Amino acid sequence: GGWRRSMDLLYLIAVNDFKKTYFDTVLGYIWSLFRPLILFAVLLFVFTQIFRIGSEVEHYPVMLLFNIVVFTFFQEATLASVTSVVAQEGVVRKTQFPRLVIPLAVVLTALFNFGVNLIVVLVFLLASGVSVEWTWLLFPVVITVLGVITVAVSLLVSSLFVRFRDVGIIWGVLATALFYATPVLYPIEIVPERFHDIILANPLTPIFIELRHLVIDNSAPTALDAAGGWLGLLPAFLITVVLCVVAVRVFSREAPRIAEEL
Repeated sequence: GGWRRSMDLLYLIAVNDFKKTYFDTVLGYIWSLFRPLILFAVLLFVFTQIFRIGSEVEHYPVMLLFNIVVFTFFQEATLASVTSVVAQEGVVRKTQFPRLVIPLAVVLTALFNFGVNLIVVLVFLLASGVSVEWTWLLFPVVITVLGVITVAVSLLVSSLFVRFRDVGIIWGVLATALFYATPVLYPIEIVPERFHDIILANPLTPIFIELRHLVIDNSAPTALDAAGGWLGLLPAFLITVVLCVVAVRVFSREAPRIAEEL
């Protein structure tokens, strides 16, 4: 049926884009890992040698690399999604298929990259003395939540970009701001108490707090601990729900007009 054809198309586009990343350049996969590794090296130096924050945190280098790779998935997927529909202008004009497939394929490609990068992170984790725990089994659950947020943002920015080209610049700035407003470089414990509510209102914050607890350090606080109970997580939850509803509604409204707008 139509649903199966859409899924096949989604997979085909994602695999094709993934192959381009890996096989159309001499260094292939290394380029995909190059950016997070360079960022990791610079930030590790800054936070362990200059600010000395990292020296006080258990498994800080592992936490930093792991967080950068996870955030890179979110950032890579959403930034690439911005122009995804416009970039496929020829296909959109000539072919009838659910427009949803285009941004979803971008997210799936980023997920493939993320999966390969995780292998490197896993080796680094084990080499650094992080013990394998049963809580690792919950990793896919938390990543699924991140995936939902990533898809929602991707749908929103890709549909808005068709009409408003400024969206690309705006989201680029916001994505960079989110990198610093999320506990990627620092653990939640060092954030002053008065800023906790602001940081925790960011839907990505509970995800990164929980991932650190589940994968890197079981003694680190859970998202529930950091928020001081379920009520503290309510703003992030509500923002996520509103984001998903708005993203689906905006994309559904714009999708039939995309071919006309291009």
